Amino acid sequence: MGGTVQKTVSWQEKFFHEMAEYGINVIYLTLVFAAFTQYRRLVLAAHDIIYTNYWVAVIQALILGKVIMIGAVFHLGRSLEQKPLIYPTLYKAVVFTFLVVVINLIEHALKGLWTGNGLAGGFAEFFGRGPHELLAGSLVIFVALIPFFAIKELGRVLGEEKIGALFFRKAERAFVEGDK
Repeated sequence: MGGTVQKTVSWQEKFFHEMAEYGINVIYLTLVFAAFTQYRRLVLAAHDIIYTNYWVAVIQALILGKVIMIGAVFHLGRSLEQKPLIYPTLYKAVVFTFLVVVINLIEHALKGLWTGNGLAGGFAEFFGRGPHELLAGSLVIFVALIPFFAIKELGRVLGEEKIGALFFRKAERAFVEGDK
């Protein structure tokens, strides 16, 4: 009977840990996508074009945050874990940049269906932006994901508690308490 209580507690702890990690992922990704959306809005405003797709950043962050969690479940990049941290960091940044592009393509396809333009209309809108804009957007996402996955890899190697202590406590306390 005591084992049942212990299993329930560990299940709850795991659930709250996963939700906290998902929340952190979504917050970071929302900030990145919102900054990119704001940049796009400001550039288009210079040409008197109104851009109002503000909630897309949150939706993309919610979806990609879950995709990142699923990637962790499937140990994406596990074969690179024994190499220097730059390898799994860059690998994951590349893979998830590709996933952002795919999610964006799916978003345009669904938007085409929703507006009555069909899949072809959605794809035409996506590719109509041109290769330069697609490449520039992908580059921004790739660069933004590098520190994201670098911190995650440091957490994997050093421990999430130590990374949390380094970021949210005074440095002296984080090192002293982290070494105990």
